[in-house]
Amino acid sequence: MFENLTEKLERSFKVLKGQGRITEINVAETLKEVRKALLDADVNFKVAKTFTDTVKEKALGQNVINALQPGQLMVKIVRDELATLMGGEASTLNLGGNPTVILMSGLQGSGKTTFSGKLAKKLKSEKGRRPLLVACDVYRPAAVEQLKVLAGQINVPVYSEEGNKNPVEIAKNGISYAKDNHLDLVIIDTAGRLAVDEEMMDEIERIKKAVKPQETLFVVDSMTGQDAVNTAREFNQRLDFDGVVLTKLDGDTRGGAALSIRTVVDKPIKYVGMGEKLEALDIFHPDRMADRILGMGDIVSLVEKAQQQFDEKQAREMQRKIAKNQFNFNDFMAQIQQIKKMGNLKDLAAMIPGMGKMLKDVDIDDDAFKGIEAIINSMTAKERENPQIINVSRRQRIAKGSGTSLPEVNRLLKQFEETRKMMKVAATMKNPMQMMRNMRRR
Repeated sequence: MFENLTEKLERSFKVLKGQGRITEINVAETLKEVRKALLDADVNFKVAKTFTDTVKEKALGQNVINALQPGQLMVKIVRDELATLMGGEASTLNLGGNPTVILMSGLQGSGKTTFSGKLAKKLKSEKGRRPLLVACDVYRPAAVEQLKVLAGQINVPVYSEEGNKNPVEIAKNGISYAKDNHLDLVIIDTAGRLAVDEEMMDEIERIKKAVKPQETLFVVDSMTGQDAVNTAREFNQRLDFDGVVLTKLDGDTRGGAALSIRTVVDKPIKYVGMGEKLEALDIFHPDRMADRILGMGDIVSLVEKAQQQFDEKQAREMQRKIAKNQFNFNDFMAQIQQIKKMGNLKDLAAMIPGMGKMLKDVDIDDDAFKGIEAIINSMTAKERENPQIINVSRRQRIAKGSGTSLPEVNRLLKQFEETRKMMKVAATMKNPMQMMRNMRRR
């Protein structure tokens, strides 16, 4: 994500390396490169100019304090301004009303339907809401069916009216259905077009006027760069939406939409989609995104993702089994499933400071666990519970059954045993932090 921009910004800061003071000359040289990096990232020209002018104003004449190098000071100023540019702080949804009504808008292919499913899942699991998805895309073939498939995966009802081509009527009836069935959240998925046209705008305006939503969200494909910004401007002029949702951010190497859209439409980015999985939806934190753009990682978001998959009862049971050396392949498989639910593996790794740059040209397949899962699934229930019984003949059978090789099975068993030993040592330590400090001293 934003790899190109991160790399170019890093290069621009090298101008200040070894300088004892920030001067007008070296600031100008650095900011020339910063502006070029932003324009190459498809950031709006006016936004890029205003940004670099603000950074220049704050940087000029500042002495290097507390042994801080000029390059580091400039990075700090740029980081703070990037966060401000993208909104400063996270913006929350208005979940008032009974039921809460959230209206989706955007072009065809922007990801409205998928986002509707993701949002329903997120608010159901994290806020305890009882969602209803309302299918108001009456034009696109299989649009209703797509919504029903997504809803089925998260066990959420869908309201649709076969044969009714009036989306305003469907939306109003959907809200009535929610009230009658004690559902407290209505998410309305609307039709899009390949481009902005009067018919679409008129339709979404009429829906908004009829249902009076607490939130109107504009969903846009971040990979379209400046086109996304221009489309957002047109939609905002007609709809006056409440916030932006950027989809497909994991595939965006430039970042133009994320960096421009807040300034151009003066509306916050509320959510970002980071993959196709229904769990792959994050609240947009401008400060954390600024850190990631500058290669600083995002440990806070990584911890939050881990906590979302954390089951306290399961963790206590796991700790007990580890202490008694009873950790087995069933437990190992459960841990793999939790990691997979956290999101794209490469994106998760990039949240660790410094890892994004190291993994730039490394391809981490989302199916990285596929071979391991195949091996474990080829074991009998008794073998998964008692790994020590897996002898040579059993290993050969497992390799054949999983479509892998004997060395691969041996490697997994060895890694599993080493992992089990390390986990037991860690579990018996009274002070894990002290253990880490001792390891560093060696």
